[in-house]
Amino acid sequence: MQPTDNAVFDAHFHIVDPAFPLIPNNGYLPDAFTADDYLQRTRHLGITGGTVVSGSFQGTDQSYLVAALERLGPGFVGVTQLTADVTDDEITRLDAAGVRAVRFNLYRGATIELSDMEQFANRVHDVAGWHSELYVDAADLPDLKSTLRRLPQASVDHLGMSDDATGTLLSLVEAGLVVKATGFGRMSVSDPDALMATIDRANPNALIFGSDLPSTRATVPFADTDLDRVREAVGDARADAVLVENARRLYRVADVS
Repeated sequence: MQPTDNAVFDAHFHIVDPAFPLIPNNGYLPDAFTADDYLQRTRHLGITGGTVVSGSFQGTDQSYLVAALERLGPGFVGVTQLTADVTDDEITRLDAAGVRAVRFNLYRGATIELSDMEQFANRVHDVAGWHSELYVDAADLPDLKSTLRRLPQASVDHLGMSDDATGTLLSLVEAGLVVKATGFGRMSVSDPDALMATIDRANPNALIFGSDLPSTRATVPFADTDLDRVREAVGDARADAVLVENARRLYRVADVS
């Protein structure tokens, strides 16, 4: 990929800073990838903003996230993990620091029980306007379909991880679900390019791009050419919406380029 002058909003990446608490998950602890590392790695990609997403290895620690957002500056926001007993004052504090969503990790390291997800998702939306993000497999979406339809706003990571065999992902997209085109090297979707095009046709506000840096646990890490892959999948006329506009709208981020 050649350097670009086009703005990009990176809607999904992780910061791993050993200066803050880290929790091994099944014995796994990722290598350091600080905010400065991220800025250096992406300096030629035209990124003008993005989303720091809390991982299982960070539990509910907020100190790393607040520090990362301060270092990254305007245009960057956060997605955090919380426990159900968090206070409204803490949610408000995190919102002021730039947090815009709560993550439900249904793969590993869950901090909130699935039975509590709907109530908590509605609570953070009522308190701070946050949406909910799910790390979940498409195969599990049929069991979650009715719940997700009731949420004010939700997104799923990594194109749903596997093929949408039941059509549930696409039906949820038509109803307003956002899908992140992230982590091509960690998913088992048989044709990610076709799925991206289908999602974008079904709902022009639904598809957003994320690098998934530093690609923890991924078989194949993010490559600069993944940006080209997204552009080619949706076409030049739709590229700005998928690479910038949809995510800025979801995270309520102004253009700071």
